[in-house]
Amino acid sequence: MADTKPFKTYDEQLALLEQRGMHVGDRDSAVEFLSRVNYYRLSGYWYPMRVFEVNTNTALDQFQDGTSFELVKRLYEFDERLRNATFIELGKIETTVRTTIGHTLGRLSPSVHLEPNLLGARAHQTDRNSGLTTYAKWQLKYERALNTTKEDFVRHHKRRYDGILPVWAAVEIMDWGMLSHLYAMSPNRARNEVARLCDLSAPQLESWLKSLNVVRNYSAHHARMFNRAYDLRPRLPSHPSLMEISGTTSRAFGQLSLVQYLLKTLHLAPGNLLPDTLESFPRNELVPFSRTGAPENWREHLLWRPTSEPT
Repeated sequence: MADTKPFKTYDEQLALLEQRGMHVGDRDSAVEFLSRVNYYRLSGYWYPMRVFEVNTNTALDQFQDGTSFELVKRLYEFDERLRNATFIELGKIETTVRTTIGHTLGRLSPSVHLEPNLLGARAHQTDRNSGLTTYAKWQLKYERALNTTKEDFVRHHKRRYDGILPVWAAVEIMDWGMLSHLYAMSPNRARNEVARLCDLSAPQLESWLKSLNVVRNYSAHHARMFNRAYDLRPRLPSHPSLMEISGTTSRAFGQLSLVQYLLKTLHLAPGNLLPDTLESFPRNELVPFSRTGAPENWREHLLWRPTSEPT
């Protein structure tokens, strides 16, 4: 067997944290929490509390003065609330975008997703590694989803229509990644029509769908959200609510601003859930709220109101 770290009980894990300078406090409560939330899941929350070597910015095995297990727990519980709120709000957006893409493409042809000649130029680009077109790679994923789904409406179409789902039904078995790729392959007139409803250009919406797919996966799989870096940089319109985050879209607040923007432009919700959740951030001196990427006047950026009403 290769060398690996030795096993440590929950008490031993706490002893190690104490040795490095963390105040544990109520030990029974801390053990109970560690038994529910893995030590290494929590490590992302106490990482900013470690002492960093000045010249190399390397994290040392030592905590800053004032570090406590209680603060780690409060940050984790805040992030849990943020994940849940984000998942709820993204669910509204995903459902609406899914419906809109299916309806818009359906007007071109009920089976447009099965007819690559009706799709845009992106569908016919060839991947150098696989030799497959973008559409062919997408089709493999679609066929896999079609063969594994348990949805009743799919069984109905197999009985009545030889298993061929019209695009407005097919979008319901696609995950967000497949849906965003279908949008990217769509003809420009369909892309533009969907994007206009979001008050975005087609390239902007395409980049947002990719970014928010990552955010959705983090929220759905219980990953840390508030103080992590987001690799995908969405294209932004020149909207007042987004101008101040143009350089910080790699932070959580920038990504959440996309969610708020779509909630407002699609008239899906008042948009209070995410701001209220952010308001519950545990104020402390070691891990400031600014780690989310939020500006000082962050509420103004999230609580703007659209000028037009839904028709």
